[in-house]
Amino acid sequence: METLSQIGRNLREARRKAYPKDSLEDFALRIGVGRATLQRMEKGDLSVSLGKYFQAAKLLGLEEPFHELLKPRQSLFDD
Repeated sequence: METLSQIGRNLREARRKAYPKDSLEDFALRIGVGRATLQRMEKGDLSVSLGKYFQAAKLLGLEEPFHELLKPRQSLFDD
């Protein structure tokens, strides 16, 4: 689950960069979750819904990569 841990670290870094004066509670309120949920998100906890991660990404202006999640790769043989 290294990928999820990395997502959590990325979220923490983006939050701190975009909202440096926000506490965990402040940013959690911005995305509509509790402090404990945001802490779990920043650890890459899979029990938090993808929708909550998307809400955070949207607030941070990082929602575009979500459109690429689970998108099948095209091969040379695809029409």
